[in-house]
Amino acid sequence: MKLSPTSLLLGAASVTQALSGAEWQKQSIYQILTDRFARTDGSTTEQCTITSYCGGTYKGLINHLDYIQGMGFTAVWISPIVKNLEGETPHGTAYHGYWAQDIYSLNENFGTEQDLIDLSAALHARGMYLMVDVVTNHMGYNGCGDCVDYSLLKPFDNSGYYHPFCEINYDDDNSVRTCWEGDNQVSLPDLKTEDSGIRDTFSDWIKDLVAKYSIDGMRIDSVKHVEKDFWPGFLEAAGIYGIGEVFDGNPAIYGDWQKYMQGLMNYPLFYWVQQTFSNPSATMDNLVNGINTMKGQVADTTALGVFIENHDQARFPSLTSDMSLAKNAIAFTLLSDGIPILYQGQEQHYSGGETPNQREALWTSGYNTQSELYQLVATLNQVRNHTLAARNAESGYVKYQAWSVYSDSHSIAMRKGNVIGVFSNLGSGGSGYQINISGGNSGYAGGEQVVQVLGGDCNVITADGAGALNVDVGPDPVVLYKASALEGSGLCGR
Repeated sequence: MKLSPTSLLLGAASVTQALSGAEWQKQSIYQILTDRFARTDGSTTEQCTITSYCGGTYKGLINHLDYIQGMGFTAVWISPIVKNLEGETPHGTAYHGYWAQDIYSLNENFGTEQDLIDLSAALHARGMYLMVDVVTNHMGYNGCGDCVDYSLLKPFDNSGYYHPFCEINYDDDNSVRTCWEGDNQVSLPDLKTEDSGIRDTFSDWIKDLVAKYSIDGMRIDSVKHVEKDFWPGFLEAAGIYGIGEVFDGNPAIYGDWQKYMQGLMNYPLFYWVQQTFSNPSATMDNLVNGINTMKGQVADTTALGVFIENHDQARFPSLTSDMSLAKNAIAFTLLSDGIPILYQGQEQHYSGGETPNQREALWTSGYNTQSELYQLVATLNQVRNHTLAARNAESGYVKYQAWSVYSDSHSIAMRKGNVIGVFSNLGSGGSGYQINISGGNSGYAGGEQVVQVLGGDCNVITADGAGALNVDVGPDPVVLYKASALEGSGLCGR
């Protein structure tokens, strides 16, 4: 299944949806770990050894797109697609896709070239988009330190393409860029991405890959391990939007990074949300201050990918089993600034801890569309999608930003257009109370009606003469929507 640079351009089955950054900001993304989402045979009982290939495929994914679209997601992010090192390592197999050995070949465990083309076409037929994970920082080798047989790595098949082996000092930016990820059991040889020849190879590769498989967007791994000036040329060659992994909780660095790559994973917000909503003893201070800091230091927070779980982080329910806290964390992220990203299994309250335990097989859930969190996510995406559609119809695309309009020790209210979300970390055993959102902050007119769209009751609250709202805060999140703007949303029967 060789993918030479010339053969990549042949036989594309669908046309790449070249969405602009502004258009990607209207999407919501469901992250797939390809090997763990769906099997070709449709099994929901097949057991999965957590460190080995378990049988997830592109064909299996195609067969369960209804499940994803039913939650309101408009894009699917899949694992890296290229051929990885084969066989067992001390850390298991390369089922995750991040240990590349040949960037011109596909990982046959996930399917054929035609299967991937069919997946892209199936998504596009639904009006959805394909995001592919890509890795440019390193290759993968089953061995210790610098004991690498470089001839196995394609096309970078000799040591001259790589920095000399060294262990990373994460307090030194140069070390982060030039030393090797991995450990003494699986080596990740660090490419000399500062070299023009390597840059040209990657630019040609990504251009051809996008054309072949009609890829609409990229999630880019290990971004801070590569020189900043590598990225503008790579993104230009790809011709599609990229969201980069800058794995760092320091908000101060994101403003500069956004000069090179507009889309970034919002790790600072990830840490603040996790800390705040996983612990009823925490206050909202770090979250409130963090949001204000990001807005002050980052040119465009709406371009950031917002998440609370992924394949590298322990799942939120491994920190707390409290369902109300999980609901608040999910609701906050889906209605925050930026592009919401949900990692497969969140909607089923999966609770795996540190790597690799958060990489469970989704099929064991039976793809339950009636689960509490599946239904919550579907409603939240409905809220977001309806609001975006209404704003586009009224005045073209306007950045969809959230602003804090109230906070205290255990709750925060965020206003976003016609929507106010009220989120708490009280937990299921916490005592509710009432808050007042002033007329100057609510954005509603005096006497205007708003509807609580979560929970199924669709209770109506009427603003007072000044537009202020009295809102009951309880363990579960509250989402209020301007009643007159609900028509055509499908929410609360409207």
